[in-house]
Parts: sequence; C-alpha cells; structure tokens
Amino acid sequence: MAFEQLGDRLQSIIKKVKGQTRLTEKNVEEMLKEIRLSLLEADVNFKVVKEFIANVKEQMLGEEVLKSLTPGQMVVKIVKDELVKLFGDGDNELNLSNKSGLSVLLMVGLQGSGKTTASAKLASFIRKKKNKKSLLVACDVYRPAAIDQLKTLGQSIDVEVYSEGTQVSPVTITKNALGYAKANGFDNVIIDTAGRLHIDETLMQELKDIVSVASPNEILLVVDAMSGQDIVNVASSFYEALRVTGAILTKMDGDARGGAALSVKHLTGVPIKFIGVGEKIDDLEAFYPDRMADRILGMGDVISLIEKAQENIDEKKTKKGFHRMMDGKFNLEDMLEQMEQIGKMGPLKGILKLIPGMPKISEEDQARADAQLKNTRVIIQSMTVEERRNPEILRASRKIRIAKGCGKTPADVNKVINQYEKMKEMAKQLKAFSKNGKNPFQ
Repeated sequence: MAFEQLGDRLQSIIKKVKGQTRLTEKNVEEMLKEIRLSLLEADVNFKVVKEFIANVKEQMLGEEVLKSLTPGQMVVKIVKDELVKLFGDGDNELNLSNKSGLSVLLMVGLQGSGKTTASAKLASFIRKKKNKKSLLVACDVYRPAAIDQLKTLGQSIDVEVYSEGTQVSPVTITKNALGYAKANGFDNVIIDTAGRLHIDETLMQELKDIVSVASPNEILLVVDAMSGQDIVNVASSFYEALRVTGAILTKMDGDARGGAALSVKHLTGVPIKFIGVGEKIDDLEAFYPDRMADRILGMGDVISLIEKAQENIDEKKTKKGFHRMMDGKFNLEDMLEQMEQIGKMGPLKGILKLIPGMPKISEEDQARADAQLKNTRVIIQSMTVEERRNPEILRASRKIRIAKGCGKTPADVNKVINQYEKMKEMAKQLKAFSKNGKNPFQ
C-alpha cells in the first residue's frame, strides 16, 4: 500500500523522539537527517524534500518547541501539519455545482493510466456518496476496446453509457451527450477521453476542443501512481495546457513508497482529489490530506473507519445479531452473518491501519485471516438449517458428514464450533458487565 514504507520510517523516528526528555539542536539535526532519508527513499521529489525539511527545522528549533515537556507530541504535530500542506489541504473536494442543471467532469491522461476504469469508479462514488445520477460518455474513439470496456463497467454498476461508436468525432459526441443528459434528467456527465503513449499536440488540441464545448466543472487528470516521478512531469504538462483542476492517482495499492504523490500538488499546483486503492469498482477513495497524514504517522483514521462501516455494514442485521447474542440466542448463522458484515469493510490489514495504536499485520496473517473466513463459510454452509440454528446437536457423525460435504476435516469443523463457543462466552461476559444486564443497543 502507498506510503507504507514512509509511514514505517517516520513512525520509527517519532518513537525515538518520544524517548527524549528534551529536544536539542543536536537531536533535531539527527532526526531531520533520518526524515530526509526516509522521504527520498519513498520517492519524494528532492525539491519537495528540501523545502519540507527546512520548514520542519524552522519550527522544531523554535523556543516553544525546544522547551516543551512533550517533544514527541510537538514533533508529530509539526510533521503532520507539513504533510497536510504538501498534500494540498483545502482544495480537494469534488466540484459538482450545477447552476445550469448539469455538472461536467472531464477525465484526461495518458494511455494506460486507468481513465476508463476510473471514470466508472467515479460514477459509482458519486451515486453512493452524493446520491447523484451520472451519465458516462465514451469519447475514446481511437481504442474500440475502450468503448466496450466502459459499457461493461457501466452495466456492472447500473450507470448508463452514451456512445456513438468510433466514426464520430469526440467533440460531436460530447455536444450530443450533453444534450441527451439534460433532456433525460442526469445530474452530471463523466467524459472518458482518449489517451496517448506520450503527450502530443494532437491530444491536447482535441482535449481543448472538448473543454470549449463542455465547460467542465472539473478536469481530472488520471495518473498511474506506480509511474514514480514521471507523475510530476505529466501533471505539469496537462496543467499548463488545460489548467487541470485535480488528480486521480490509480494503483495506490501497488506501490509501498508513493512519495511521488507527496510531490504532485506542491510542484504542479494540481490537488489530489481521489486515490484508487484496488481493482474493485468501489476501490476509489476521496483524498483527505489530514486523514492521509494521520495514517502515515500511525495515528489511524477513525473518521474513514466510521464511514466505511456505515457504507458497508447493514445496521439492522448487525443490531439483530447483537441482540440475539446478548439474549443467548446466538447461533452459527448469526456468527457467519457478523463475520460477513465485517468482511464487507475490506481486508483486515486495511481496517487495522484505520484504528489508532493497532499493530500491523503481515501479508501472511492477512492470508490466514482470509482463509479462515472462507473455511468458516463453506463449513457452515455445508450444515443443515437445523444444525446451523442448533449447534448443540453436532455430534461426531454429523461433523464427519459436514467435513466430507465441503472437502474439509472433522478437525476443521471443530475449529469453527470452538470459535462459536468462544463468541458465546464473550457474549455472556458482555451481558454480565453491562449495567443490570441491559442491552447497550436498547
């Protein structure tokens, strides 16, 4: 995951500082040297590193900080504030204002950056987060597969795609799409344009023509986060030609360094508005500089965790399961339901990062957790309804039959039952600790 390497290094440095009783010029210099190295190793542009270190140094050597009784807290605050500045706090919100009744989002970028997928992800995001109806517009007429890809993605998220094939110019398609969107009650259009292997005059002129016709609210540059420092060059070129309003960094889950993202806003003036964190259609996150700074420094991101839970967890089902647990009616169906609800929030590794103070888990631990959930699911689904609802009837013969039915062993079945028994025991303890046995959800 992006920034993982940088986060590990900065957290280690800050941990050392917290062991200091006072900050001195000597230990500040030592710390800044380590921070500088960690930023460079994370692929942050050297100009950005130089300015970042200068700003942090100036604040750390201030009289108030040097005399502070809690140097660790002061360092965390200073470093976090500077990270937020680098990321570009204040201009990261998506502009969907539509005085004319329709907002327009223009997607631009080089070929292979992930524009088409990002367009569909953005449409899904806007519907779920903003409750607005999007029309996807296929303007990449040079790559026939792009149109088919957009149609397939649109169908998968139930978002309409406007297309006129490959024989009509992108400018004409844009004009017609805008008319269609206004006539059919759409809130916004998302225009997927063609890319090139490199920046050229033909590409830029075509995009300028589309801009003149569409007057977009946002011109969003889609950039592959794994392209390293080339992100800065691409962003600069597009900004100079089109005055790009924001960037979407794709494949942020594929680079543990991610330092180029720290350089984009500072060097080009283009704010990061979204990051792609996976291949699924919902793996697009709005970019919040303060939240990302918190994650990098190991402070968690409780707000994002709550939002993720609200989006993915069925509150009624969760409350029902909790009530049943507290009332002693909890069964294997309930246990599987609760596990599935948590699984909807994404990989355990990602969830733990959002909780302050939680330890990191390795890829091996993540794989084991995924395997355990999968085993639990297939074993419980191999049981009869009566067995799932009344686990106490599970004797040896039934366990053997269940194990054969799902390709597992009786020992695997016993593990699931033991897990269930532990959850039941935990429910008894929760009930005993709650005041007068009152359910906290009531």
